[in-house]
Amino acid sequence: MAFEVYKPRGERMERVPVVSISKSSIVLNNVARQRLDSNRIELAFDRDTHTIRIQAVAEGGIEMKKTKVFGKGFFNHFGITKKGKFEAKYEPNEKAIYAVLQ
Repeated sequence: MAFEVYKPRGERMERVPVVSISKSSIVLNNVARQRLDSNRIELAFDRDTHTIRIQAVAEGGIEMKKTKVFGKGFFNHFGITKKGKFEAKYEPNEKAIYAVLQ
């Protein structure tokens, strides 16, 4: 028999950026906001891979209100109807977060 030992205070998993999509907004978790390190972002969508790119910008773009970005116009423009929480990937050289909506 192969037993595995339970360790209640074992190593913690690394926290990952999470993007939550609702009917009218995009919410970034604390990890995602810390990695972007900006309250102004640019939204983009890749129709082929169903991926949202959230990129930090110095000026222009959309202002993030605390944790939320109002994205109803963005959703309507690209026909995005998917809702839920999506684990995201951070690209430091682009200062961008990528969330695949699948």
